[in-house]
This record gives sequence, structure tokens and C-alpha cells, in this order.
Amino acid sequence: MYDVIIIGGGVVGCGIARELMRHKARVLLLEKTNDICNGQSKANTAIIHGGYDAKPGTLKAKFNVLGNALFDSLHEELDVPVQWNTSLVVSFRQEDHCKLEKLLQQGKDNGVRGELRIIDRQELRRREPNIGPEAKEALLVGAGGIVCPYELTIAYAENAATNGAEFIRNAEVSKVSSLPDGRWQVDSSAGTFVARAVVNAAGTYSDVFNNMVSARKVHIRPRRGEYYILDKQYAGAFHAAMFQLPTSMGKGTLIAPTVDGTILVGPTAQDIDDKEDKRTTAQGLATALQQGRLTWPNLPTRGFITTFSGLRATGNTGDFVLGEPEDAPLFFNCCAVESPGLTSAPAIAKWTAEQISMRLELPENPGFNPRRKGIAKFRDMDDSQRAAAITKNGDYGRVVCRCETVTEAEIRESIRRPVGARDVDGVKRRTRAGMGRCQAGFCTPRTVQILAEELGISPLEVTKFGGNSRLLADWLFTEEYHG
Repeated sequence: MYDVIIIGGGVVGCGIARELMRHKARVLLLEKTNDICNGQSKANTAIIHGGYDAKPGTLKAKFNVLGNALFDSLHEELDVPVQWNTSLVVSFRQEDHCKLEKLLQQGKDNGVRGELRIIDRQELRRREPNIGPEAKEALLVGAGGIVCPYELTIAYAENAATNGAEFIRNAEVSKVSSLPDGRWQVDSSAGTFVARAVVNAAGTYSDVFNNMVSARKVHIRPRRGEYYILDKQYAGAFHAAMFQLPTSMGKGTLIAPTVDGTILVGPTAQDIDDKEDKRTTAQGLATALQQGRLTWPNLPTRGFITTFSGLRATGNTGDFVLGEPEDAPLFFNCCAVESPGLTSAPAIAKWTAEQISMRLELPENPGFNPRRKGIAKFRDMDDSQRAAAITKNGDYGRVVCRCETVTEAEIRESIRRPVGARDVDGVKRRTRAGMGRCQAGFCTPRTVQILAEELGISPLEVTKFGGNSRLLADWLFTEEYHG
């Protein structure tokens, strides 16, 4: 029996697993796919929101500001890249000044930290020379930043596992039910488990599990957002994350640099019914491009290297649904966690773990180690560091992904780590192998071979993202060819 079972291996679920390990607890996380961070946590705008947009008094407003304040410590403890590059919410019509004033006041009411003010056209253009000519003014949010969402999720999971949390992947939960003694039974494709408490962090499926156990129903309708990614050669085109005035459908299309040097254009916002429909569409991408050009008229379409879409868990209440339902004690919801979910995740994880520890009377864990060191990145080393790395581990001398300068050593370590990679996309999220301009055109064969060697399987069994996503019908790659 476990103290806590967590359903869902996204940033919230993995964050809670890590925070729970500050206490003496037996924790199990069940993830339905082949790897953690396979849902909305891997496909979003990667923004650390300041907290100006959420309606004052809501959980979104509260946890956005609290979460924002935790990213510096996460950067230090978990070795996750964080950049405080500011955010700008741009108005393109003079008559929209009152809307900026409203956002400014909301930010003040919510307790947004740091600089928060409206800047005029001249200062806006000094800061961002590539802004479109129709831009009139903007709200400057000094507490705006960027983070890599999958690096954060993976860091949470690795630190949780190092401190004793258990992770089972390919464990799709089918049923959650209460037992007569007050414990919870969780039935999954990996077996049946029992715990004193359950955490529902299942993203777009979190309504399903809430509605299994509570009469207070929640309805989540996925909201699909489509994006372009621009090549690193355009890094520096914008310093801040460039927002347009938000609408009822969200924060709108933005132009945002990433911590890795690429630029995101998007997202769109389309409510759909299918919780698995992550397609990109001609219409959606055309909309993203059209709206993006309002901010960046000379948006270089030749620089697009890929597109993707992500689903947001948009609930019917307009706010996060957190904590225990009145009729389901020790069942803890982290439901409808849409934007600003990534920013709020650290605070949601901390708060939820505290609630659980109090309810279960979990003692503190004096052996908890909050620190995790990321994989040493060959691309970030200087020549002397590279020479030392190769001397220590010869696999650093073999570059597999040329676009991102990822070595064999990094790929092997990403598989061997706690909660390590099990497929090509898992390697990509942990090392960036395949994320460059050629989009894995050159590095995939070698990545497949390394995965097969490390996992002790045939290359024919290696998948892109688990399930039936096998990459090969036959294997012709030989040692002679590799040599």
C-alpha cells in the first residue's frame, strides 16, 4: 500500500511527487503513456507569467503570483534554465488604452512582483525594434520570464525518484474507487494499487477522475493551440515575450523567445471535443501566422523549422479546481489547470503536498535532497571543458545531433537517468537531439541504435513516442556502416 498515488506525469504531477518527498511517504506516480511530460506540459508557450491577466481573487491569480516567485529557487536547486526577459502586452489601437489600464490594475491587485507599468510607443520601439508599425503602447511586466517546460518536468521527476518516489509508465488508469476503510483503489493497465490518498493531476482527463468519485462534476473541454517554431538564426529578434491584448479565448497569439534560442509563434485557440486531437491544421497555422504578423510584420516564414499543437485543460468554472471535494476525502484535485498552469505549477505542487502531509500526518524527511544536476551539455562547454569531458568519457567525442551539438554521452545518460528516456521523443526532450533545423533528419538512426543498446531491445522495437509508433520496418544499420 502507498501513502499517495498520483495520476498523471505532467509538470503538476511530477512537482507534487517531488514536494511530497520532503516527507516520509511512499509515493507512486502512474503515467498512461511511455514517458512523463507527454501531455500539455510538453506543448505550451513556456512562459513564466507575471500574474496580471487572471481575475483578482481567483485561484489562477493566487497561484500564478506564488508560482512565479518560486522559479529562482527551482533554477538553483534543479538546474533548470530560467530567463527573466520581461513580457510586453501590446495594444494596437489607441482606444484600447483602458484595457491596458485594467490589466495594470489587475496586476497590482494580484500582487505582481517587480516592475509593472504602461510604456508608450517610443519606449516600446526602443525595446523591440521589430515590433509592427501599428503598435501603440504596451504593458511592461518585469516579472515575465521563460522556462523549458519539459526540462522542468523531467527535473521534478528525477529529483522525486532520487528521493524515493516510484514511477510507473504505460499505466493508464481506468478506475478510481473508495474502499470501505477509507483508502483509495486505483485500477490501471499496470495493475491495481491502493493508497491512503490520491492526487488527480491527469490534465485534460482530470474531469473524468473527479467525476468518478464526486457528485460535484467538472467538465473539461480541450482547447487546442497551434504553433510555429523559428530557427535559432533569428534569436534576438525579440527580447521580451510579445503578447497581444488577451481575449475571452486566452492570452492570444504571441511571439516568444525560448531558453534554447528558438522563437515560438502562437498559439491559436480552438475548443474541441477530442482529448487526443493534437493535429496541426492549415486553417489554424494560417491564423497563427496572420495574427503573428501583427506583432512582427516581417516574420520570416523561411525560418520555420516545425509546427506543433498542444491541448489546454479548459474547465467549465473558469478557474483551477484544486483540493479535496467535500464528498471525496483524501482525493486531491489538480483539475482544469490551464494557463497560467505552468507558472502556477510549482505553487500548486507545494500547496497540494502540504495539504496531503497535514491530512496524513506525514513526518518530515530529514534525508530529502532538493538538488538535481542536469546533463552536462556539450554545446554549452568551452574548448577546455569539452576536452576534459572527452577525456573523462569518450562518448562526448561523438556528436550525434549536429544541429544541436548533442553527443552520444548525453543521449546515453538521458536513458540511464532516473525516469529516463524510453523512446526517441524522450531523448529529444532530455537532450534536444532532433530539435534543430533538420528536425532529426540526420541523428535519428544513431539515436535509435543507442536506445536499442541501452534498453536491450531490437532497433525494430524502438518507438518515437511509445505505443505503435515504431520507426523501422527493417534494420540495415551495421557497425561497418557506422565506422
